[in-house]
Amino acid sequence: MDSRKLIPYSVYLPIEHHTKLKAIAQTRKASELIRNAIQTLLDGNDAYNSGYNQGLKDAIDVVLSNDEAMSVSIKDKKIGVKIADDLKTLERSK
Repeated sequence: MDSRKLIPYSVYLPIEHHTKLKAIAQTRKASELIRNAIQTLLDGNDAYNSGYNQGLKDAIDVVLSNDEAMSVSIKDKKIGVKIADDLKTLERSK
């Protein structure tokens, strides 16, 4: 990549992300890693959406298998089911 065509861009990170990124930076791969992640997101790469959606499915499974969440109801609807339904609305398409 031609460094003359790169424009600096600043982001705010949680301290734990910053710490891990600094460790990666020691091998001079942090900028490339961030550029690739941003490019993947901007391209709408199906791998990103697929991973995101899989994370949602895993979270839904955890909620639905939680005994406490499934034992409490409000207005005749189990809290676990309500939370799972809300999580489903976050699913991303291409």
